Amino acid sequence: MTQTATPRIHATPRDLVPRRMVRAMFGLVALCLVLVSIAVWSGRPVTSVPPDSEVVRERFVYLSGDLAGAAMVLDATGSVIADLSPEQGGFIAGIARVLDRERTKARQPLDGPVRIVRTANGRLAIFDPSTGWRADLMGFGADNAAAFARLLD
Repeated sequence: MTQTATPRIHATPRDLVPRRMVRAMFGLVALCLVLVSIAVWSGRPVTSVPPDSEVVRERFVYLSGDLAGAAMVLDATGSVIADLSPEQGGFIAGIARVLDRERTKARQPLDGPVRIVRTANGRLAIFDPSTGWRADLMGFGADNAAAFARLLD
């Protein structure tokens, strides 16, 4: 039996990434890891959170969504607020799936209400009282935030 050697890739030095560059890249990754570790271990407070503001309007709703993107939104009394097709409810169905996942991880019932909040500074957020999960909806873009703003109004 003959053994075949694995072919070696031959490239000109001009086509290779310089060793200094590779070492610098790994050095930057290590530096980032050290800086983040120091911040966590020192107990530095989180500074990149949305500003707190007074709640102007809030509403408790029940969300359900499927993988196709269809979503149904019920108010606190069980009345249908919105029955959205896959073309209309994609983002709301996505948030409903995230809520289901968070509730499953926390071993909470999947059918609890969520709180949609508009604050005095114009921000829109969603809170899940059963798990403590929250999301600032402004970070998902104007169209997606508007989908929840319509539910609030």
